[in-house]
Amino acid sequence: MNTDEPRDMPLHLGQQSSLPSSPEEAVLDYVPNPRPGALYTIRFSAPEFTSLCPVTGQPDFAHLVIDYAPGATIVESKSLKLFLGSFRNHNGFHEDVTVGIGQRLFEEMQPRWLRIGGYWYPRGGIPIDVFWQSGAAPEGLWVPDQGVANYRGRG
Repeated sequence: MNTDEPRDMPLHLGQQSSLPSSPEEAVLDYVPNPRPGALYTIRFSAPEFTSLCPVTGQPDFAHLVIDYAPGATIVESKSLKLFLGSFRNHNGFHEDVTVGIGQRLFEEMQPRWLRIGGYWYPRGGIPIDVFWQSGAAPEGLWVPDQGVANYRGRG
């Protein structure tokens, strides 16, 4: 749920908040970048992300890694947690879910750069990894490996 009216305070920070019923209803909060002149990377890892298969309705599991170089704002972590949790009852293909999360964060927050890696656990015996980034990383930005190994099953 996007609103055109700016809020003075984050909606969720310091408040009791319920899990949104859908990603569209989730409100992401952004706060001022505490180091606006610095070029740095912020990473969020969500190793227990879930959504639903749009065909079978069965749960899909992924390890999401979101890296970004902030601009004027940073995403408030509690609102991000609630946004990601809202996908638990959301039907979507891996590609749509992963890219959609990255694009929404990029469009709303307007960071200098953003990438997302969606490392999905096997469906039908095939793991699917989905990657999206807003463009080339700014020169001089430290961009570490996302650190998620290829799926090896029990081997």
